[in-house]
Amino acid sequence: MKTNNSELDMDFIGDESALTIEEEIALSEFFKNRKLSSSKKISKQILRIKKIKKEKV
Repeated sequence: MKTNNSELDMDFIGDESALTIEEEIALSEFFKNRKLSSSKKISKQILRIKKIKKEKV
């Protein structure tokens, strides 16, 4: 069996040290907001689909 080795290119933002508390909080808030905005979009799409189905009946 032949094995393939591939080299991965990685980019680092900043240095490799641990995040500060402020950075952790900022990242946490960013991901929470992104999750909320995507769930709002999905719920709006579901409501629109239900409305269209209701109109067809």
